[in-house]
Amino acid sequence: MRRIVKYIGRILLLFVVMLVIWALWNRDLVSYGWMQLKGQAHIIFAAKPIDEVFKEPATPDSVKARIRLIQAIREFAIDSLGLKDSPNYTTFFDQQSKPLLWVLTAGEAYRLNSYEWKFPVVGRVSYKGFFDKERGLFEDSILRAKGFDTDFGEVSAWSTLGWFKDPILSGMLKRSDGALAELIIHEMTHSTLYIKSDVNFNENLASAVGEAGAVQFLNHHYGHDSRQLEEYTFRKEDSELFTRQMLLASKSLDTLYERISGLDESLKYKFKYDRIGEIIRSLDTLKFHSPERFSGMFKTRLPNNAYFLGFVRYDAQKATMREELKNGFDDNIARYLEVVRLRNK
Repeated sequence: MRRIVKYIGRILLLFVVMLVIWALWNRDLVSYGWMQLKGQAHIIFAAKPIDEVFKEPATPDSVKARIRLIQAIREFAIDSLGLKDSPNYTTFFDQQSKPLLWVLTAGEAYRLNSYEWKFPVVGRVSYKGFFDKERGLFEDSILRAKGFDTDFGEVSAWSTLGWFKDPILSGMLKRSDGALAELIIHEMTHSTLYIKSDVNFNENLASAVGEAGAVQFLNHHYGHDSRQLEEYTFRKEDSELFTRQMLLASKSLDTLYERISGLDESLKYKFKYDRIGEIIRSLDTLKFHSPERFSGMFKTRLPNNAYFLGFVRYDAQKATMREELKNGFDDNIARYLEVVRLRNK
């Protein structure tokens, strides 16, 4: 027995030594993981069950109404769209008008090729979240110093893919009914189906399902002729028009980069931003329902490759997926997701 205990003790000691070596070798990843865990834990433990929020006298009726809408969206997504039933969106976190999470993306300066980070479980991803803004800005500066185009900004929602209980964030409540339905269904799609190391596929799928699901919810909740559905439809038409232009611009830039690959840095830079200037000016020719949404959006900062890669990440496959969902599955989201799951086994 003593020999067995001694043998087990040696194995445990070896495991601890290996764990320490791994942590030292991956200290940046461990430090980052600890930062993210602390940030996520703060939100989870500070979030309150919805019933408690409703009982608090200080909770405005307007907030209660928006939370009830999210409850209705969540129930519809589970019961009618076949999305996974989980504890997500059953608690509420008051941001007190403060940002919570920032996301960094990056791409090569003269190729539309995303910079990727590698993490356990989810694999390779083309974005990195930060609960600490200064740390995110520091990593942004490192990538820019290495010659990458970067994009760094606040995000209003994210999915922990079922690892934690995602709360309703107070910042979500400012969205229109249609945009809120799209957001909740988008994030619930991630919890329902997520393919490891394929960010573009996952985001395009969630975007396609989020948009189709939002239309179905608005039809169900408000009716086919409702103001909410009309507003959402017009807004999506504008967004789709803008997105198509950005995807065409991305292809145009990709072609340009191949053509100028042999030139020196200064010439490549000139050709790149001359083309980006043309892309921005082309927006004036588009017929938006609400042109004020897009006017002057690049006055303070020109877009770069990281910006254009965002459209590839979220939208390049979306139209094909939406068409397949509509024509091949009669907008039956549950059946469509099951087929997608089987394809990616």
